[in-house]
Amino acid sequence: MDGGTDIKEIYENVMNILEDLTSNAHKLQEQVLEEILKSNAGTEYLSRFFPNGQSDKQSFKTNVPIITYEDIKPYIDRIANGETPSILLAYRITQFIQSTGTSGGQPKLIPMTAESFEKRMYEPLLADLVIKRCFNGSNEGKSLYLYFIKPEMETPSGLVASLYTTFYFKTKSFKTGLAKFCTSPIETILCSDNKQSMFCQLLTGLLQRDEVVRMGSSFASVLPRSIKFLDDYWKELCSNIRTGYLSDWITDAGCRNAMSLILTRPNPEMADLIQQICEDKSWEGIIKKLWPKIKYITSICTGSMSQYIPLLEFYGGGIPLVSPNYSSSEACFGINLKPLSKPFDVSYTFLPNTAYFEFLPVNKDGGGKAQDTRTIDKPVDLVNVKLGQYYEVVVTTLTGLYRYRIGDVLKVTGFYNKSPQFQFVERQNVVLSIDLDKTTEEDLSKAIMKAKLVLEPLGIMLTTYSSYADTSLMPGRYVLFWELKMKGRNDLPKLDAEIMEQCCCIVEESFDFTYKSLRKGGVISALELRVVKHGTFDQLMDFYVSKGASITQYKPPSCLKSKEAVKILNSGMVGKFFSSKTMF
Repeated sequence: MDGGTDIKEIYENVMNILEDLTSNAHKLQEQVLEEILKSNAGTEYLSRFFPNGQSDKQSFKTNVPIITYEDIKPYIDRIANGETPSILLAYRITQFIQSTGTSGGQPKLIPMTAESFEKRMYEPLLADLVIKRCFNGSNEGKSLYLYFIKPEMETPSGLVASLYTTFYFKTKSFKTGLAKFCTSPIETILCSDNKQSMFCQLLTGLLQRDEVVRMGSSFASVLPRSIKFLDDYWKELCSNIRTGYLSDWITDAGCRNAMSLILTRPNPEMADLIQQICEDKSWEGIIKKLWPKIKYITSICTGSMSQYIPLLEFYGGGIPLVSPNYSSSEACFGINLKPLSKPFDVSYTFLPNTAYFEFLPVNKDGGGKAQDTRTIDKPVDLVNVKLGQYYEVVVTTLTGLYRYRIGDVLKVTGFYNKSPQFQFVERQNVVLSIDLDKTTEEDLSKAIMKAKLVLEPLGIMLTTYSSYADTSLMPGRYVLFWELKMKGRNDLPKLDAEIMEQCCCIVEESFDFTYKSLRKGGVISALELRVVKHGTFDQLMDFYVSKGASITQYKPPSCLKSKEAVKILNSGMVGKFFSSKTMF
């Protein structure tokens, strides 16, 4: 049997597995919950809800409350401080996973077990095979995946806590699996100095440019950051390739040893070609030019990552963007069965064997704002959600999360057999608030997406944004930070005051009735837009990384709470504008 037939059979088997999973969604969900209750009903946390020892599904739904992290944090803290994990779950905890969210300024700690890790491996494997099925020849060649780690921390119990990606990159599963197909040696991925790691990963990717058929990262924000790094260091990278000598400032022993096996000789021809490409005034399509055989870019680009789609499309030069799966530190949810979908149209299909899912209905008013979800609303099961409705997802897992609110709001867009398909709408949180107004991340994103349409015909690109509520003066106002660049180059565009004020007005017009009423009544002042120079948001990222954030999982904050972060963006300000709207 030839290799092509083998691959075809693998793809057919994957689709058969998906058919079986989604066709039996209800049965699998019942089995998942039954397994969780059978294993964990006797724990200190759950047993108090089953005083008569009756731990069936009905008792679970009647007695066990819907919770947030703050409700379960005391139990996790006790385990982290040395108490037995059996107060929360029956399985042995291998380590904690640090969530990108925080509690009291500290990362949330999510228990990880050997069993839960094995289940987590299932989702990305399926997603990867579904993607490769859509792109001929993508099973061959290498992947330029830009991966980074963050230092681990040890809890008083001796259990390690780290980001899931840091944990995964150190496992045998990664080293003997995906890592074999990556251009980056494992030593460069595990380098704790992100700058040295980035330099070496881009260098190895360029040296193997004719073999790269896939490019990606965990989150879309990493890729523009990488292109910016390439823009800053391409001359030095070319010098390394031309001379066959690695820059002296790369001092990490693992990186130097790994690079000595790849950067083995001078290659002036390749260096000249890369230099010619990078010297082009416009970097539109730069990814395609540098890696001509690339077939797709894979990265999570939904939710807050969607702001990077225009940049990735610009740098990609028509290369398809694939958002493979939807997961969090707490659980895996679903995969994208239509990888060729446009990024803004991506829907994920729930995998019913990964956790027990419930859905709290979320009402949407005429303005499209998600209202606070009340726990008195009765949650519905996975197979009972309704097409077109909005829900906040609630999970129950083997690792001690019981009816746990993730905070994500989803819209049901269809069904694959019995399993729902959904779009990520927003994280159910308020990012801006003054007086009675509460503006969500979704509200802000939609308003900015409308406003930036004014700039596009002028060749101006909005690369990223943030905001904060300025209450230092009365009345307070919302302040937006925008980083702008000209299409095709990093030059700062000429800022026309009339155009920028129009952008401010469009943002305000897009906000809801409450905001407009408060503006009209003088409770909120006119919205302010501060434009910052190119690279300012990189400084913001450096700040958060220095405070413990991971470059791999970094998500630019939609709203700034830190005065120091605001100060960083203010330091790069090149212009400020105000909405001229006075009446609504």
